[in-house]
Amino acid sequence: MATMLDFFYYNEISPKEIYGPTGRTIEQTLTKRMNALIAILRNIEKTQTKPTVEMLTSLFEMEEPKKKRLILEKKRFKENESNFHERK
Repeated sequence: MATMLDFFYYNEISPKEIYGPTGRTIEQTLTKRMNALIAILRNIEKTQTKPTVEMLTSLFEMEEPKKKRLILEKKRFKENESNFHERK
């Protein structure tokens, strides 16, 4: 018994001191950190991931191409009209 007491006295250990966090305090800090991580991930999903996915899906959606009218005959200028005009 004397050697046990000498061990505590030599290493300056007291049974009345609190040596660190208990299981409950560790659990509380871990849950707080996990909740903060979840909030960060949700924010990233809302601001970055979902808009990016929507933009990519809109790019790859197939739309019917607009029908262009066929040009059957080009309009020709009349012989009297020209592209150049004289200045007055």
